[in-house]
Amino acid sequence: MKMLDHCAFNGDADGLCALQQLRLAGELAAGVRLVSGVKRDIGLLDRVQADPGERVTVLDISHEQNRTDVARLLDSGARVRYFDHHFAGELPGHPAFESFIDPAADVCTSLLVDRYLTGRFHRWAVVAAFGDGMAGPARALAERHGLDAADIDALAELGELLNYNAYGDSLDDLHFDPLALAAELAPYDDPLDFIGQSPSFARLREGYGADMAAAARLEPWLVGEGATLYRLPAEPWARRVSGVLANQLAARDPRRALGLLSARADGDWTFSLRVAADASLEADAFCRGFATGGGRKRAAGINHLPAGALQEFADTFLGSYQ
Repeated sequence: MKMLDHCAFNGDADGLCALQQLRLAGELAAGVRLVSGVKRDIGLLDRVQADPGERVTVLDISHEQNRTDVARLLDSGARVRYFDHHFAGELPGHPAFESFIDPAADVCTSLLVDRYLTGRFHRWAVVAAFGDGMAGPARALAERHGLDAADIDALAELGELLNYNAYGDSLDDLHFDPLALAAELAPYDDPLDFIGQSPSFARLREGYGADMAAAARLEPWLVGEGATLYRLPAEPWARRVSGVLANQLAARDPRRALGLLSARADGDWTFSLRVAADASLEADAFCRGFATGGGRKRAAGINHLPAGALQEFADTFLGSYQ
């Protein structure tokens, strides 16, 4: 049968849970063709080929980074439906482009999908918001739907584990390919059932515990007046924990900017940034000053920093958050 539905989604908690909500709501065809990758693999639309009349749903991937391929898909006669909370740049004024993009600091993509579905699968949105480092909005949504403290804690752990799984230089760094993890999640209407029944949850929990034990020994590399910078070693465990660790370190001292450099397998570096809601320079604004940077107001990153420019970058970062 001819493929009519495509979906490109970020491989982290937010992308996975947005996908899960839309699947459960019947908003995607049963045979939807999925495209995903590690969290920083955001140029996903270049792998989508759609024919006239087909639909492409995009979840938690910056339009700014996929602008050329969005135009290509629209020119081919496909329809594009876009859910995202990152900086988007100028959007196409095309009748086949449907935008659910909101870069506000207190929303993530799964919360936008929850809004679109009027809360039908809100527990998955709670999982995503916790995984995306948005504990406040996550708890507010959970409490609005009457979830008790134990269930909220369980959903928070799942969100953190799903997010943790997405970080790495390549799929080889991950415990699960995001496409495989999406297939594991698919049968579960309720994330609490996934927690209680899936052996994949236990595997993620075990891997997370081992990796975070190694991360607990880290000390800051550089400390400035308003920012702290960590540098992680070139190890798979360090690449896996980078996102969760950045969120945890930022939560410990929320008034300071938190930067985390992760060594890539090729010898260069990636960078993760977390800033306070009232920071003088928003995270995405700082990161977009570099060729491979992007993100959102409070959390952003840079995919590739040359090793030879690391000290210069560190000086720029510390100087930007005085």
